[in-house]
Amino acid sequence: MAQVSVTWQHEDLLLEAENDTGNKITLDSSTGVGGKNRGARPLQLMLISLAGCTSMDVISILQKKREPVQDFQVIVTAEQAESHPKVFTSIHIEYIITGDVSEKAVQRAIDLSENIYCPAQAMLRPAATITSSYRIIQP
Repeated sequence: MAQVSVTWQHEDLLLEAENDTGNKITLDSSTGVGGKNRGARPLQLMLISLAGCTSMDVISILQKKREPVQDFQVIVTAEQAESHPKVFTSIHIEYIITGDVSEKAVQRAIDLSENIYCPAQAMLRPAATITSSYRIIQP
């Protein structure tokens, strides 16, 4: 069972979350609503989680297949709903891979992450359309 505890500092609009292994993350609000920009906003954290989850999946799959990855980057871009600025309507994940890797292996790793492994995608998919693309940069 996963467990997270959150401590709220009312005067600052600052949240400090800690998981069951003792790892901590700070969440804050923008200065426009009383925060001080000291940490990720909760909505940003969802995108960070998505980027982290899918990138770990893809890179580990490529490494297991012994694909020669030299560098790896994931960029997540999200569009917010006009009717509600805290709701994502579409999310795009771009994978940028440097190395002499097979396109087939990259696409297979992305498909596995999107459809099987990444729980962040599964949770966000009912609310937003998630698309992806990739670029392979030859060294």
